[in-house]
Amino acid sequence: MSVRVLPERPLPGHAVCLDLRTAGTYDPDTVVRAALDAPQPGGERRFLVLDEADRLVAHQLLHERLSSYGPAHIVCLAVGARGERTLSRTLTLRPPAAGVLWVFDTAEDGVPSEAVLRPLVDVLSTPEVFDAVLRALGEVVHGVAVPAVRVLEHDLTDEARARAWRQAVEGLTGPDVPAGAASAEQVPAALALLLDEGVPRSLADHRWLPPQGRAGLRLAGCDEAVGDAVDGYHRVRGAAGLLTGAGATVDLPGDIERVARELDRLRATVADAFAAAGGSRLTAEHRGVLRERGIELPEMPREISRAGIVPALRDHTHELIGKGLPLRSVAARLAALSARTAPVGSAARLARLDAICGPERLRRLGGRYPFTAGGSRPVAFAVTGLLALLAGVWPVLGWVLGPAVGVLAAGLAHLMLRRRPNRSPDGRIDGGGATGAAPRLFGGLVGGLAGAGLGQFLGLPPWAGAVALAVSLTAVVLLALRDWSRAVDDWWARADPEEAWRILREVRHLVVTTAVHDWLFAEVRHHCSAGAGAVARLLRGLADTADAHGRTYPDGRASAHDPSSYASDATDPSYPSYRSSYPAEGAGYEPSGGGARKAARVDAGPPPASDGATASWSWEDWGDGAEDDVWSDMDEEPAAPVRPSADFPHPSDPAGPADDPAGAGPWRPGAVSRPPSGRASGPAPAWLERRYGDGGPLLVDTLVGDLVSGTLLILDRCWAGVERDPGAVVPAVHERRITELLDDTRLRLERDVAASPPPRQEGLRDPDALAGLAAFTDRSDRPDAARLTGVAPDAVARLLLAEDDPGRTVALCGPEHLRLLSHDPLAARQVRFVPEAMRRGAAGDDVWRGTAEDVVWTGAGRHAGILRLVPLRADVVHTVRAEEAGEP
Repeated sequence: MSVRVLPERPLPGHAVCLDLRTAGTYDPDTVVRAALDAPQPGGERRFLVLDEADRLVAHQLLHERLSSYGPAHIVCLAVGARGERTLSRTLTLRPPAAGVLWVFDTAEDGVPSEAVLRPLVDVLSTPEVFDAVLRALGEVVHGVAVPAVRVLEHDLTDEARARAWRQAVEGLTGPDVPAGAASAEQVPAALALLLDEGVPRSLADHRWLPPQGRAGLRLAGCDEAVGDAVDGYHRVRGAAGLLTGAGATVDLPGDIERVARELDRLRATVADAFAAAGGSRLTAEHRGVLRERGIELPEMPREISRAGIVPALRDHTHELIGKGLPLRSVAARLAALSARTAPVGSAARLARLDAICGPERLRRLGGRYPFTAGGSRPVAFAVTGLLALLAGVWPVLGWVLGPAVGVLAAGLAHLMLRRRPNRSPDGRIDGGGATGAAPRLFGGLVGGLAGAGLGQFLGLPPWAGAVALAVSLTAVVLLALRDWSRAVDDWWARADPEEAWRILREVRHLVVTTAVHDWLFAEVRHHCSAGAGAVARLLRGLADTADAHGRTYPDGRASAHDPSSYASDATDPSYPSYRSSYPAEGAGYEPSGGGARKAARVDAGPPPASDGATASWSWEDWGDGAEDDVWSDMDEEPAAPVRPSADFPHPSDPAGPADDPAGAGPWRPGAVSRPPSGRASGPAPAWLERRYGDGGPLLVDTLVGDLVSGTLLILDRCWAGVERDPGAVVPAVHERRITELLDDTRLRLERDVAASPPPRQEGLRDPDALAGLAAFTDRSDRPDAARLTGVAPDAVARLLLAEDDPGRTVALCGPEHLRLLSHDPLAARQVRFVPEAMRRGAAGDDVWRGTAEDVVWTGAGRHAGILRLVPLRADVVHTVRAEEAGEP
């Protein structure tokens, strides 16, 4: 058996191919059993069987066994030797369930037989072509025909295929990126609650620190101390505080000291609660411990629950992938989310508590700040001297009144010093101070004496002196009250006891935040962090697997349909089981009679050179002479090859001008436009024209979309495991699945340049979750082939639009076999086939106008062309009944 003829893995819905030829040692029963086990969705059972023409009867039971699981459709590709002139087959291979295509081993010069059979197998295994050929075989005599073929193959160069695949894998995986930071605006609402450290709306009115609790009492005591200090400040600040005894009983330093002391007690109580309930998960025991320390926890709010975390993670992951982010970028964002939501326990909040009301801040709050009043001393000297001078202008009395004003100013300054707010009534706490009494006294004396002298000189009337005295006294008192209020305000601002209220608000907010996010949400945060981390690791593992497995597609590697690569790929363990059952090529299996035939073929030697080319034929090759009816010499080799008619040139001869830049001239058999480097050495049969492109504009995007769609479906299988136990997610299982996804996508790239959609996934665990991602998961809408391959479909359209000309096809038989074919040109049946991708999109709308209605539009494949089924003469095919066949 030659495994190189069969595809590595058939696309879903394609016919299952099996090779029963006796090229090596293998168990044909195992091959048939593996073919029966191959999945065929939709209830259709199609089998394309390669067999030797002289072994069809011997393999009757093998053919019958293909229908053991239910009715099956079989197309048998019977390969005949050059010397064979008759075909024997059993009733099993009769229409309508089966048919036989008889091809002859007519190897062309430099073209191995595998290169002839492989594209034919690819064409026939396509379900639409398979069904059309089977129907056509049912309309010909005996259900046996010799195929005449003309096929065009649209594909990529090896470099283009490797480049597109590499870019697709890179588009899926992406480069390594830093984790960054998670933001509440970028995640679903269920996850945003875990990031913004806010309080759910349903808990807005909850009393976290009951007044009767330990923490509540500390909070109330601290608030009361701050209130007392503020009340004392307002009593001391005004004129009453300086000129009366209203502020004599006010102990502002003591009140501030009590504030610092109460804050320290509150800090100790909260720190004790944080340390006692520092676990990452809340238990009933933790609730009791917190209640003893004055912190009352409510039940879990309705806005969030553990059950909603994984669906939110799934939606977030789908949203990121839907934005076009590669796997590693999505993994980085999920890793950042995992780090941000990881519960660290309330003990980690102690540092924040120390920053709010730590010893340093409390020391600054309870510090002793000096009381300074009166402003600048030179200014105080000058102002007091001026006021004293004004009072001293009263003649005679000015010698007393002027210095008296200076004494008044100094007395008020001394009174400010005595009643300064930073001094306790008992003198226990004293921050010190300075009010500038001496400069005022000295300035007043100097100014008063100077004013008295001036008044004596001026001789002002008494009423003027009285007015000047009144103005001077009023100014001295008002300035003293102003300096007092300013000095008290300045000292109060520097001491800042009201900062304790801000500290209380911050401590309470810290307690609430800790209660919500470190205690109430501990289980949810742990679940979210573990789930996001598990998915991030999974995505990173999938990306690494895709890089390692997907980039093993070097430039110039032989592709799946290069004959030189079939044997090596057959041992790939990733291929399905029905392929792995095939033995290695070259071992010896000789059923009864096989050895004699094989030896006869070896002894016969190579065929004559004149028979090396596959013949082009037409109905005009046949005449009515007696030589066409001579059947006695069918077992003899002809003396000379039959020359083709002049009306239909041999396919090896150029047919048309050599220069045809537009591609509109007659087709040149065997021509390859832009041959790929990896396949330039693999010659094509005469009936196959290969056209290669460098890839269309939508090729990479289509491949990336297929890979992203498959990755989403892989992730769909993991969310249930993440919900149960994020740590139990087995990356190896999903990495195997992405390996299968890469193999399937690469296989479709090699088979039909990804023109066929990926197989539909049945049994999704959560179809509703993927409903919003239909643009990514539904890959049934495919670009046209021109946008994938970069090759225009004009040549295919011209081939199909041409008149029904038998000369355009090449019969898969030698010239010596032409006499075996039927004479009736109306008995032949023709199947025109074109991949649906070649007419999709705007690129093919105008090209396909006028196409014959009998064209078979295939869902997959890279081949288009004509398959003509030429029946055989009635005496050539022999039907053998079961009792005549014997055992295989």
